[in-house]
Amino acid sequence: MKTTILIIALIITTTLLGGGLTIVDSKMSFEEATKGTKAPKELLDSIVLLNVEYYSTDKKLHQGQILVHKSVEEDVKYFFQMAMEEKFPIKQVVPIVKYKWDDDASMSANNSSAFNYRFIAGTTRLSNHSFGKAIDINPFFNPVIYKDPPKTSPKGAKYIPGNPGVFTADGRIVKEMKARGWRWGGDWTSLKDYHHFDKP
Repeated sequence: MKTTILIIALIITTTLLGGGLTIVDSKMSFEEATKGTKAPKELLDSIVLLNVEYYSTDKKLHQGQILVHKSVEEDVKYFFQMAMEEKFPIKQVVPIVKYKWDDDASMSANNSSAFNYRFIAGTTRLSNHSFGKAIDINPFFNPVIYKDPPKTSPKGAKYIPGNPGVFTADGRIVKEMKARGWRWGGDWTSLKDYHHFDKP
C-alpha cells in the first residue's frame, strides 16, 4: 500500500513539474563552497554563491551552483537565463572546491565554474577567476587552443562549432555577453580560450 502511494505521489509531482524533476548537481553552503581557498577574507566578502538552473547534456533540467563577484551577479544570472531560453546544454555547474581547487581536473570533467583564487596558467599573475569576475562554461566542449607550441586543454577535447554546448562568435550568448562588457576568449589572438568569459 505504501509503495502504491509513493508511486502515485511521484507521478503527481512529475506531472506538476512539467514531466520531469530537477536534478541537483550541487547544493553546498557558502562555507562548503569556499573551504580551503587561499583567498583573503576581504575578497571572500565580495563573493556570492548563486543557485542556477540549466539543461544538461542529458536534456534534463539541472540545478547547480556558481561563485561570482557581487558586481557581476546580475550578468551571470542573465547568462543562465539565456542558456535556458536557447536550450544551450551545460554539462554541470559545481563550485571548483569539488575538484580540490584544481582547474585542470574541473575542466577535464567538463565542469563550469567561476571563482577560483589562482594564477593564470604559466604565469604569476592572478586570474580574473580569483576575483569571481570570470566564468568558464563547458570547457571540454570549448577548450583552450594554444598556438606555440600547439596544444589543446583539457587533453582530448575538440572544438567543434555547431555542436550542442559550443560557443561561436555569431551565437546569441556570446554577442549579448560582449554587449554587457564581457570579453570572450574565443576572440583572443595569442590563443583561443573558447570556454572563458571575463569582465574587466
